[in-house]
Amino acid sequence: MLTVNDVSLHFSDRKLYDNVNIAFTPGNCYGIIGANGAGKSTFLNILSGKIAPSSGNVSKDPDERLSVLSQDHFGFEDYSVMDTVIMGNRRLYEIKNEKDAIYAKESFTEEDGIKAGELEAEFAELNGWEAESEAAQLLKGLDITEELHYAKMSELREKDKVKVLLAQALFGNPDILLLDEPTNGLDSQAIEWLAEYLIDFPNTVIVVSHDRYFLNKVCTHICDVDFGKIQLYVGNYDFWKQSSELAAKLQADANAKKEEKIKELQDFIARFSANASKSKQATSRKKMLDKIELDDIRPSSRKYPYVGFDADREIGNDVLTVENLSKTIDGVKVLDNITFTIRPHEKVAFLSRNDIATTTLFKIITGELEADSGSYKWGVTTSQAYLARDNSAEFQDSNLSILEWLRQYAPPEEQDNTFLRSFLGRMLFTGEDVNKNVSVLSGGEKVRCMLSKMMLSGANVLILDDPTNHLDLESISSLNDGLIKFKEVVLFSSHDREFIDTIANRIIHVSPNGLVDRMETTYSNYLNDNDVQKRVANLYIN
Repeated sequence: MLTVNDVSLHFSDRKLYDNVNIAFTPGNCYGIIGANGAGKSTFLNILSGKIAPSSGNVSKDPDERLSVLSQDHFGFEDYSVMDTVIMGNRRLYEIKNEKDAIYAKESFTEEDGIKAGELEAEFAELNGWEAESEAAQLLKGLDITEELHYAKMSELREKDKVKVLLAQALFGNPDILLLDEPTNGLDSQAIEWLAEYLIDFPNTVIVVSHDRYFLNKVCTHICDVDFGKIQLYVGNYDFWKQSSELAAKLQADANAKKEEKIKELQDFIARFSANASKSKQATSRKKMLDKIELDDIRPSSRKYPYVGFDADREIGNDVLTVENLSKTIDGVKVLDNITFTIRPHEKVAFLSRNDIATTTLFKIITGELEADSGSYKWGVTTSQAYLARDNSAEFQDSNLSILEWLRQYAPPEEQDNTFLRSFLGRMLFTGEDVNKNVSVLSGGEKVRCMLSKMMLSGANVLILDDPTNHLDLESISSLNDGLIKFKEVVLFSSHDREFIDTIANRIIHVSPNGLVDRMETTYSNYLNDNDVQKRVANLYIN
């Protein structure tokens, strides 16, 4: 058990949280949520011992092993993949190296023999003889092919390094597992594998994530960083969000009788429990949900930006035609003879095992990059707004404030300060925030600026390359709703399963060897169609 006792963290200019008391128990998965800057990752660093709290303490049984997902993707370049995974249990790795060094000696003394025997006993106790087999299974689950298991980490692509570091954190059945954004950089298959792994994990998991599907699937509890506190709630993310909204409604309805409020709460819990999956996590949640009382839920202080897109012109029948597009980058073929046609009112999710493929396609059809061969043609009634994966070029003029930056993209009749301040206020840039220099904006603030620009454009085709990257859960939810309500065409890429599943009505999987196109389908149906998944797999067989 990991216990947090009266922990507070204060910086010179602000307080992150005060008097936090939580007991993290085995068999549960705790999701840490909160607005950007609330201190989610900092809390994980306190739990791991990397940061000391201003007051209070964190304790665990001395025999319990705590494992942390490394964020340093280049910290193991000189090691093999296999060794990097086994380093997840540092003591086991040290014993392995120490006994190997003894056996490598030219002169083997009696003292060496005694020491080697002690090390062998401890090695066996730590399940050392099964270490490579366990590491290989984790790597296989994350789709790291066998030929890479003994390659140097420096030889791997970054997305594969991310998977190896995840396998490292999971290795050796740690008693306490701390995961900061573990789904970042993972494809849908790897995310699904990780979710199933954590559902069956018998020990304690504490995770920070912006992936709502993942939080909903694995979490038995939510730790909400809000009001300068960290409050523990039973249930997954959806239950926390909906119960928080219910609490706000009940609080606003001051005239309602308490009995009526209790009945509404009971009905809500019953509906949620009935819709839960049959997993172990859901069963555990239901037992705890049944014990919730009215005072256990409270409204959140979190604010949601307003994201809504209105097209100035209804789109015609001709939207986009792409014929035989091919592109090679740095000697590697990224797109090969890509052909498709976009129809009115389609919302198309573009997927790939390599993000470069979707990004390159979007850059070509928006005119930022030239194809090696092939062509594309936009319909005469279309107008496009584009949110690039890397939007740093949009903010290069460091002399502009947010207000001045957005004024460049507003129609003449909407360029006055009153309108722009009101518009930015809805995007959570309030008061003096609008005078902040664009050069110092965070990744999430830049995306909110870009969404503001897109909303002012009046475009009837929205192109978004991984738009949820850098956004907090509230902004993701608002963008999700805004794109669902948009009546024209959306072309987008994403790794957020719920985002794709609730928006897309067509899936196009792009690869260097062609594409698989599924019209009029949801993402869940696409993933569950075995024939389609076989066709996708065949795209990557050379």
